[in-house]
Amino acid sequence: MEKKRRSFHGIKTLILIILCLTISSCNGQVDSKSKEEKHESLTSNSTEAKNIEDPLFYIDGQLCQHLREIFQDSKGNLWFGTNVYDLMMYNGDILKYISKKEGFNGGRVTGIVEDSIGDIWFATSSGLYKYDGESFVVFNEENGLLNNEIWSLYLDSKGIFWIGHNDGLSRFDGKVFENIVVPKPEVKEPKTIYSADRITGIVEDKEGNLWLGTDGYGICKYDGENFTHFTIKNGLCDNTIYELMVDSNNNIWIGTFWGGVSKFDGKEFTNFTKNKVIIGDEVGGFFEDDNGDIWFGVENNGVYKYDGTSFSHYYKEEGLDASILSIYKDKESRFWFGGWGGLFRYDGKFFTSVTKDGPWE
Repeated sequence: MEKKRRSFHGIKTLILIILCLTISSCNGQVDSKSKEEKHESLTSNSTEAKNIEDPLFYIDGQLCQHLREIFQDSKGNLWFGTNVYDLMMYNGDILKYISKKEGFNGGRVTGIVEDSIGDIWFATSSGLYKYDGESFVVFNEENGLLNNEIWSLYLDSKGIFWIGHNDGLSRFDGKVFENIVVPKPEVKEPKTIYSADRITGIVEDKEGNLWLGTDGYGICKYDGENFTHFTIKNGLCDNTIYELMVDSNNNIWIGTFWGGVSKFDGKEFTNFTKNKVIIGDEVGGFFEDDNGDIWFGVENNGVYKYDGTSFSHYYKEEGLDASILSIYKDKESRFWFGGWGGLFRYDGKFFTSVTKDGPWE
């Protein structure tokens, strides 16, 4: 089982390396096409799909094979960030694939947020993109970002963007980047996957502290001045972090690559995988629903829901045959699940594979 899991992770790493070699860098400028032309292209009735069939994850009729991010903006538009095929957007009537022709050349999408004036921001492998409802603008190394390859994006309670990339952490006020050095704790033989300086996750707790996930060096709390580190020596299940989430009770949920899932209540860690409550080592896609239940995906083992007392498991018997990377319930209470295999809807009993024809409503 471990050999199979590592083999699957190796496949993903190979795909990631190939992707990084093939995606070209953006030039930091608005696309030469006029705003009117691009706005029209995003609102036309085109459902031009990418005719790419990945034999490893292909499901017939799916929108794409690698879906990483799901987000609904204040206008009700659903945005879907992919691992290879740029963006998709569903506006309630039509589905649109968005790529270089529309001014977006980001490649892999690893984060989507909306600011206070309604602009949508996208973390990508080619920099930070902003969409103002008409056109895309990219902010990258030419504008002061330390590294274009972004893995995490967070908009804090003060309206500041925090960006995690291969070379560490950057702070962005919408105009100027400030690059911040994140110190490392002592870790014996760190299992770094991609970059020792990479920041894989960023969240904010109720006290305004930032929590950062790292690639082999555990998690750390940043209060604006000082960094406090937590590793396996402190009870964390694994030092190589996949994703973080802060729940409504101010608990920090930590998904890792090699140790499963932990919860930190500010005093101690609870390691659900170590206790064999959760089966599977690689965990991400955290989401808290309106009931306070915590959902997350486990590689090659569907999704789990935690109601505060016990876990429920959903996988092939419920129609889900995919490794889930993103979970999101929208304003219409449609429950979306994306990952290696595409996009799925959950109706409370079963999962349905989503094609360009839906189900959308």
